[in-house]
Amino acid sequence: MAKVKPFKGVRPPKHLVEKVASRPYDVLNSEEARAEAEGNPHSLYHIIKPEIDFTPGTDEHDPKVYDKAVENFNAFQTSGWLVQDDKEHYYIYAQTMDGRTQYGIVVAANVDDYMSGAIKKHELTRRDKEEDRMKHVRVQNANIEPVFFAFPDNRALDRIIKEVTMDDPEYDFIAPDGFGHTFWVVKDDEQIQAITDAFAKIPALYIADGHHRTAAAALVGNEKARLNPEHRGDEEYNYFLAVAFPASHLKIIDYNRVVKDLNGLSPAEFLEKLEFKFIVKDMGTVPYRPEKLHDFSLYLEGRWYSLTAREGTYDPEDPIDVLDVTISSKYILDQILGITDLRSDKRIDFVGGIRGLEELKRRVDSGEMAMALALFPVSMEQLIKIADTGNIMPPKTTWFEPKLRSGLVIHKLD
Repeated sequence: MAKVKPFKGVRPPKHLVEKVASRPYDVLNSEEARAEAEGNPHSLYHIIKPEIDFTPGTDEHDPKVYDKAVENFNAFQTSGWLVQDDKEHYYIYAQTMDGRTQYGIVVAANVDDYMSGAIKKHELTRRDKEEDRMKHVRVQNANIEPVFFAFPDNRALDRIIKEVTMDDPEYDFIAPDGFGHTFWVVKDDEQIQAITDAFAKIPALYIADGHHRTAAAALVGNEKARLNPEHRGDEEYNYFLAVAFPASHLKIIDYNRVVKDLNGLSPAEFLEKLEFKFIVKDMGTVPYRPEKLHDFSLYLEGRWYSLTAREGTYDPEDPIDVLDVTISSKYILDQILGITDLRSDKRIDFVGGIRGLEELKRRVDSGEMAMALALFPVSMEQLIKIADTGNIMPPKTTWFEPKLRSGLVIHKLD
């Protein structure tokens, strides 16, 4: 069962929240962060991407960069730009995109739940990325950025969310990307206890986005427990920062592929080979978006094609084999184009569906890429089934939008 607790959040004052709040560390590079933070000393990028305070080109893994992160975090608190609540709270965090709003509960999630598998994952993590995030958690002794969880819909939690969000929010703003962010502090003791009790009846939490951050936060907490001879299990380091959303609130969008070459084939030869496993239809020059599972969109030499997987190309009873990323990886990327490792092959790149089909067209028309492949998005039901069965999705399968805004609340480990 999911064990969560309220915590004394470290947060910006209302008048500074828009200046402090930032995009997550992993959705932009150092130069983009430098540009976004220009002229804004309050930006959280000074803490989560502190290389921006050094000469361009400075290695973000340089020890002095980690030291700068700590210096900046301390300075933000000394200056009153981040202030810790004097009582333990839960928080409600709503995000609005394209007229759709999703409501999450900000909690301190339990390290042991991750170690035992009660917090379930659907992606592999890389140790080098884990270690980088672990260094940041260690040096700050805090979870600066939250991880993104889903949980099975729960009536008790739905009721509390509705009750809390009837009151005026603590924060309410539209970020530069046009997405709305609204934030409430849960102050009522009965509501706080009811949240704890409701989560205690939920069998599992699911990592939606942020597998490396989750692993890093849990591993640091576990590390602190091992190193503390008087460890009890109720210390703050046994918990880490997460925003948990009801599964029905979340929408996964497509995560598409662009490939540099056709592996020595002409476009006609490539299309001919596709015919063995797919029904190929020329859809003309108007962008074509896949309309259902096992339907793909191909952009090649200025034209769009519909590819429908033929019967027998997948096992509908196998939660991994039935995925469109598996079908396309096996029968297009691997067998025809010779791309066997999506994590390391330099001939392929990935484009989040938030950028639209026009981005796929642009990258092919520019000559940078030879073809683009758009996929129908994975469903939350598929994600949960894969996690429940202990399976792992292929790389670059899911893209969640909007991303959590960092800096609305921080969790200290002491």
